Amino acid sequence: MQTTTDEIRDSMASSSWIRRMFEKGIELKRQFGEDAVCDFSLGNPDVPPPAAARGALAGIADAAAKPLGLGYCPNAGIPAVREAMAKYLSRQQQAEVKASNVVMSVGAAGAMVSFFRAVVEPGDEIVVPAPYFVEYGAYCGHFGGKLKPVPSLPPSFAPDIAAIRSAVGPRTRAIIVNSPNNPTGCIYSEDDIRAIAAVVDAENERRGREGGRAMFLLFDEPYRAFAFDGAVVPPALPLSRWCCVLGSFSKTLSLAGERIGYIAVNPSMPGGDDLVSALALTTRTLGYVNAPVIGQRLAAALLDETVDLEVYNRRRLKMAEVLKGAGIEFELPKGAFYFFAKSPVDDDLKFVHALLEEKILVVTGKGFGFPGYVRLSCCVDEKIIARSAVGFKRAMEKFR
Repeated sequence: MQTTTDEIRDSMASSSWIRRMFEKGIELKRQFGEDAVCDFSLGNPDVPPPAAARGALAGIADAAAKPLGLGYCPNAGIPAVREAMAKYLSRQQQAEVKASNVVMSVGAAGAMVSFFRAVVEPGDEIVVPAPYFVEYGAYCGHFGGKLKPVPSLPPSFAPDIAAIRSAVGPRTRAIIVNSPNNPTGCIYSEDDIRAIAAVVDAENERRGREGGRAMFLLFDEPYRAFAFDGAVVPPALPLSRWCCVLGSFSKTLSLAGERIGYIAVNPSMPGGDDLVSALALTTRTLGYVNAPVIGQRLAAALLDETVDLEVYNRRRLKMAEVLKGAGIEFELPKGAFYFFAKSPVDDDLKFVHALLEEKILVVTGKGFGFPGYVRLSCCVDEKIIARSAVGFKRAMEKFR
């Protein structure tokens, strides 16, 4: 007898390529040993949290001894944490953000799911530049939304503004902007972001005259701190009153397992107070109830800290050296900690399997909505990156 819905069965059959390769890596390590496998599949931060995290955790432990120290908190988050986040985001976004504009979430993913639950109705479309993070389709699809990818412009993977404008239709509910981008590492220029914001504003002006539903500009920024070679991530909130910014501390503080994130609604958004209230409600009714209390307090104590970003920069440069030595085409990423490298053959799955034979794990570009490429994560030691050089060269020889 069938125990799941048809939709979930289909999703399981085409489950995330990232997780599938991660599980394959576990299998290979068990079979051949840790040192024999070069696993670039999963963006699981391995750099230790900032040193200040130890003291912050000790303070939280003392607070936990008090009544309700680890009890329920308001659905939108601990008031003092929301205040701290508002000040932090005001500096980051160069716009005045109040605590009442911020909702703490179960990671950036939880923020996005709560947002879609609050605004998406069946048949709504979510426009996103491709390649894109693999789970976006599921996040909006849970509520009847449909992801509408728009191919970006290789090799830099800058967004195709004209194509985005053409993709917007009467059922478009939001445009997602993920910069620094996973999987490409592209940082969108301020001009490109302004152009996307202008598309949203123009559409909302038209809908306002016709009494339609608002369209949102949703900035997904978990990699904001990861910008290299002098690159700058432009603030998003000042560019459109219809903008929401969400992020997490999974990467910047290496707190991925703690699942702590946030979403901020532009203070000047018409109906923004209602949206914040809706986000608090959906946080509760989706079963999150509230963001993890330890994570909230820990993040608030470390808002001015980051992990050692130079570690990721050294890995980025070493990976570039290895790929270049193997003759693999790529654009040096300006941000995040991924490479989106060109497959030597159109069918990138063939390249993935050729690398698997060399015990190198990467993720197919098909999983990110952009075939012909593969994604590599730099969440591994430099020694592993260096060790992979021979395997990359041997895999490439199979296609020459």
